[in-house]
Amino acid sequence: MDMGDILNQWDKMQTAGKKTQKQNAQPQVSHKKANAPTLEEKARAAEKKFEEQMKADNSRQVNVMEMWLRRYGTVDKDKIAEEQQERSQLYDRNYLINMKPEARLDLHGLHQNEAEQSLDRFISDCKLRGLRKVLIIHGKGIHSHGSDPVLGELVRRFIEHDKRCGASGHPKTKAEGGSGATWVLIK
Repeated sequence: MDMGDILNQWDKMQTAGKKTQKQNAQPQVSHKKANAPTLEEKARAAEKKFEEQMKADNSRQVNVMEMWLRRYGTVDKDKIAEEQQERSQLYDRNYLINMKPEARLDLHGLHQNEAEQSLDRFISDCKLRGLRKVLIIHGKGIHSHGSDPVLGELVRRFIEHDKRCGASGHPKTKAEGGSGATWVLIK
């Protein structure tokens, strides 16, 4: 058998296979709905709808004032003036002295080293948070050995030596702490 015979046999097998496929094949059925649009019809409809939308957008009148306001916005001068007044009050010493403390630290029951470390962390945290006035509760030294309250003296020295601390004093009423607490303005 040579190559020509092999090719002839191959052709016969192919034609026989096609005949059996045609005999077994069923008629093609379209699964498309009867009135469904074709892809081309859908594309034309979408293009037409887009053109109509563009015409409608172009025919609309533009209010010049509204366009300017959208682009540049408005400025609320009253709000700016109020914010400026609040900022100036934060730097007014009398206002700061009379305002309520924004944070508190209670040093009761701590030893001197613990109290000093806690005080340093507290002042650093308040400075980072942007607080202006804090209250440090150190007690009156009733349970201290000796005549002077240990923590009160420690707080006074800390405030004098720390550059972050400004003016200080004791609250006016006993309810706010009296001589057992010290308020501090943070620079």
